[in-house]
Amino acid sequence: MNLSRGRFGASLASSAIVGTGLPILGATPAFATPVRPLGTIGMIKPSITQGPIEELIPFLPRGLAYVPTYLDFATGSKTEFAAAMPVYERCLELLRAQKCDVIAAEGAPPFMIQGPKREAEILDAWQKKYGIPIFTSSQNQVRALRALGVKRIVGATYLSDDLNALFAKYFTDVGFTVLSMNGFKAPFETIQDIPSAQIADYIRKQVAANPSADVVYMLGSGWRTLDILAPLEKELGIPVLHPVIARAWEIQKRLNIHVPMQGYGRLMAELPS
Repeated sequence: MNLSRGRFGASLASSAIVGTGLPILGATPAFATPVRPLGTIGMIKPSITQGPIEELIPFLPRGLAYVPTYLDFATGSKTEFAAAMPVYERCLELLRAQKCDVIAAEGAPPFMIQGPKREAEILDAWQKKYGIPIFTSSQNQVRALRALGVKRIVGATYLSDDLNALFAKYFTDVGFTVLSMNGFKAPFETIQDIPSAQIADYIRKQVAANPSADVVYMLGSGWRTLDILAPLEKELGIPVLHPVIARAWEIQKRLNIHVPMQGYGRLMAELPS
């Protein structure tokens, strides 16, 4: 069956196909005798793309299993994000059957547009219903920002101005000062193809326009930008929070793991509480 990018309406089919397959084992070669994983991480991925899972696995210890499901966002629009909650629940049903130890409900925008209060209510209801610890990308990123001890955000996204205004309000509502939250101008479906050097230049300009910033926040796992994190932090003198790194940090905390890694920014190097 075809798993290529499709319309949002195809998301459940994609989730069912991928989500009920064998877990990806980070430690066991395909030819080895299967062993019980050290932990099983359920994932609800926003889009069917290469990159986010492969980028996450190196920042976690070997021996974990990964069970991905997909929403298959195609347009990155507010309408698409607003219609996502029922499909998240279908993915959660699939992941419950896989006996996951924790579930990352990825895709910050669908939760940010709900606002922090409604997001917390949705998550609380899901955890009671499915009996599994669940965290959203937006809650994860708030916790990571607080762990870094920062307050004044320069945001970098690849979404529209109307959505960026909602993202800024979300962070303001939870106590941060948002100096800017601007989108890199490129079609949603092409963001993975943008060279990281261009994105680094874009971030430099955002920080130059807001010199009081004490953190750069990158929204979205579609960026292919892990290589620019450490150089940008050194150049700008402030942390750069990338969603993949924030996710790895939280999974380590949730599973009582402490495996820091140098070269990808302060959060991964220090693993602060």
